Amino acid sequence: MNAKIFIVTAIATGIVAAPAIANDSNQGAVTGAAGGAVTGAIVGGPVGAAIGGAVGLVAGAVIAPPPQQVVTYVRQQPVPADTVVLQERIAVGRPLPRSVMLTPVPENPSYAFAVVNNQRVIVDPKTYTVVQVVQ
Repeated sequence: MNAKIFIVTAIATGIVAAPAIANDSNQGAVTGAAGGAVTGAIVGGPVGAAIGGAVGLVAGAVIAPPPQQVVTYVRQQPVPADTVVLQERIAVGRPLPRSVMLTPVPENPSYAFAVVNNQRVIVDPKTYTVVQVVQ
């Protein structure tokens, strides 16, 4: 009975709290944390909720898309003459090698971009993690 009450409370808290504390910069992280906590609570009870919340937070933070103004800025920039060719597959959530030269986005220093394998990619400059592949 206590487990059912906890699960219902976790679900209600996740549904109510996620939109209340989310903003453009951390919406994916909050949604990921809430979803992970709910899933973890269902599978593993209170311990599962804590672990699921932490895993969801990391996953949500990695795949949160950049603001549209960043995407627009990257699309408008000319392709540099020295584009990078990598053997690795470029995908959201995967880091680029540190040897790739990043160009910062002036309006939002939380993002940078590069042209890799003839694709524009938006990157977190601190971790070199691909945030979005611009089409």
